[in-house]
Amino acid sequence: MTLETMIIKMGEGFGKTCAIFFLTLLFSLPLGMLVALLRMSKNRAVSGITRLVISVLRGTPLMLQLLAVTYGPFYLFGLKVARNKLIPVVIAFAINYAAYFAEIYRGGIESMPVGQYEAAEVLGYSKVQTFMRIILPQVVKRILPSVTNEVVTLVKDTSMAFTVAYQEMFTIGKQIANSQSSFVPFLVAGAFYYVFNLVVDFVMGRAEKAMNYYR
Repeated sequence: MTLETMIIKMGEGFGKTCAIFFLTLLFSLPLGMLVALLRMSKNRAVSGITRLVISVLRGTPLMLQLLAVTYGPFYLFGLKVARNKLIPVVIAFAINYAAYFAEIYRGGIESMPVGQYEAAEVLGYSKVQTFMRIILPQVVKRILPSVTNEVVTLVKDTSMAFTVAYQEMFTIGKQIANSQSSFVPFLVAGAFYYVFNLVVDFVMGRAEKAMNYYR
């Protein structure tokens, strides 16, 4: 197999890698905010259960969670394994990353001075208005570097989809490497991931720069 053919085949898998990446962000970012709010709930039962769930998701391997979501329904309930592996893969990734984003959100929200809430109350803002118009924009600015780190990690973690035989880029590269007895496909995959991360880092860097409106 020529290098050009190899790149084309892995490029097809790269499209599926991008699907995992963007769909994970689409669902995990808002889900993470919901989990963060539940984690900060004044109801001890809700807060405690949410804290336990976050602990389990952050304390167990993503690979294990992929296997559980993909094959768990079959072993537990006798349901058929999903033909489209993208669905369970995205579910596992979204739930896992939501747990990490939740803690980032919580740290950002709890870092806000109490005086801002009090000032907003004096001005007649409701709790929802205070959070959406005053607190959240500042939280986004503060947590953006931490979110960037998680997004960069997500690019590399997409390769774990090979665990459930989803035909993303790394899986295809691994198959080619095994059939050709060559390490070159892994180098090509590494180049794809590196360029993808450069693009992500550039975009997030521009976002951070745009948020530095005090400079």
